Amino acid sequence: MVQEQEDNRRILRDLLTSAGYEIIQAENGEEALAAAARERPDLILMDIQLPVLDGYEATRRIKADPVLRAIPVIVVTSYALSGDEHKARAAGCDAYVTKPFSPRALLAKIREYVP
Repeated sequence: MVQEQEDNRRILRDLLTSAGYEIIQAENGEEALAAAARERPDLILMDIQLPVLDGYEATRRIKADPVLRAIPVIVVTSYALSGDEHKARAAGCDAYVTKPFSPRALLAKIREYVP
């Protein structure tokens, strides 16, 4: 899970751990790249508005790496202006969820990639 704001990380962490998922956290795109390379997660929840390296560029770099490219990336963001989903998909993200999200809908989307 890549999310800058602690409150949002806590909400996602609580939701995902209660659903039985193990969580690796990063606060910016650079940390996300290092964690992805080190941990090889089954899925990445990526925010767009991140310090150091934004979610678009972090996703592009993950998808450009032959070892990491198969990891599904779901963008979870409040950054939902016209064209943002297109930009996220062009960067390589597999799915796009806007905040506020329904916990049930987010878990259903995650389960499409990680049963």
